[in-house]
Amino acid sequence: MIRLRLRHCARRWTRPLSTAPVGLLDDLSFRGHLQDATTPQFLHAALENAPQTVYAGIDPTAPAIHVGHLLPLMCLLHFHIRGHTIIPLIGGATGLIGDPSGRTTERDLAEAETTSHNTTSLVDSVERFFSRALTYADQRIVLPKERFQPIRAKNNIDWHRDMSMMEFLRTVGVHARVNTMLNKDTVRTRLATKQGISFTEFTYQLLQAYDFHHLFKHFNCTIQVGGSDQWGNILGGIALINRIDGRPAEAVPAAFGLTTPLLTTASGVKFGKSAGNAVWLDPSLTSVFNFYQYFIRTADADVERYLKLLTLMSWGEISETMKVHQAEPGQRIAQRRLASELTELVHLKSGLVAAETMTKIMFETELHDLKAADILSAFDGDPCIHLVDPEEIVGTPVVKLAAKYGLASSVSAARMLVLSRGLYYNNLPVPEVQFTLRQLHFIDNRLVILKAGKDKLAILVAKST
Repeated sequence: MIRLRLRHCARRWTRPLSTAPVGLLDDLSFRGHLQDATTPQFLHAALENAPQTVYAGIDPTAPAIHVGHLLPLMCLLHFHIRGHTIIPLIGGATGLIGDPSGRTTERDLAEAETTSHNTTSLVDSVERFFSRALTYADQRIVLPKERFQPIRAKNNIDWHRDMSMMEFLRTVGVHARVNTMLNKDTVRTRLATKQGISFTEFTYQLLQAYDFHHLFKHFNCTIQVGGSDQWGNILGGIALINRIDGRPAEAVPAAFGLTTPLLTTASGVKFGKSAGNAVWLDPSLTSVFNFYQYFIRTADADVERYLKLLTLMSWGEISETMKVHQAEPGQRIAQRRLASELTELVHLKSGLVAAETMTKIMFETELHDLKAADILSAFDGDPCIHLVDPEEIVGTPVVKLAAKYGLASSVSAARMLVLSRGLYYNNLPVPEVQFTLRQLHFIDNRLVILKAGKDKLAILVAKST
């Protein structure tokens, strides 16, 4: 088994930016998705010769996916749009054990009920992601109709549930070499600690290896994709496939593995739930506005890498975007493009319009080009929306409206905001304490936006007469 590090991948596969990608591995290499790959020359040939089936696993440690999951999911998406079959696998069984990879202490065993709930939720989340990702992809590349067949996630509890211990030992355990298992980086690290590693976590690698074998046998799955911390587990799956099939070491490989780097910032901070900085793809956990704003705040040192890893922008588009950005970095052009692409990928075009509308309202001064329908859609269900008689809007001083609709604790406090230039209508400072709105101040003749400070908002919508 050949282990190929990223620096070798780059020499082998990367093409100049002026040249279009020759194949899938060229594109994945350029974008930074390839960290390790087994027998790359045979993997390249397999991908060129026939459509392959590829899987990536997610353990249900939470009920939703976050930005840290995007790398393996985007890697699967690249395979799918080039005609390969993909299998997102949710670890309903392995989640009950807990993956020790990347951990220095043993995680608490998850409750079966919690794992089952998380698994069901993740299946829905992953399938929804791919449904939206295909809509996003279709706006950028030509996709044949068959590529829009629903992508269904699988759950490995389906084949682990009824397997007895005796059957597992005879099917998997007989092919596992303890000295090889002990040599895994995670195991060696944990054995060096005072706590050590439990037999339960020690056998996790066998469960994951069996997943690959099961998918290989029943679904003709030949490639596993995982994060860089899954390299040892992926090799274990390939070894199990070879041993059960009796495949000689010199034979052309039947199965392959590749890993993506963990998604981190330039300073090395990992994205993820356990790192405490999770950005969720579920809008009930991270709002569309906050999702968009998160990527607007991306550091210059990270933005080009994220454009490559997390979008379907072409090589030339990324290069041109970075040239324009570097000419005027203060305009954050690359960050705006990144936020736009990712918000559309995860939340569709409607989500992007909502995020951009909210951003304009919160941070920009020119609102004359906004449409009332977009504003109401962006803030749908938000308590900042108030249906008001139009006579009240144009007949009441703004300071009284501000007090009534929660922007200030009292009329006196609202007056103080006006004097300190902290009360706004349509993002313009209220000029005086006696100022009263007129019909000409309505956006689209329907609403007026009042704001106090940076984040207090009241959208007064004129009732229809």
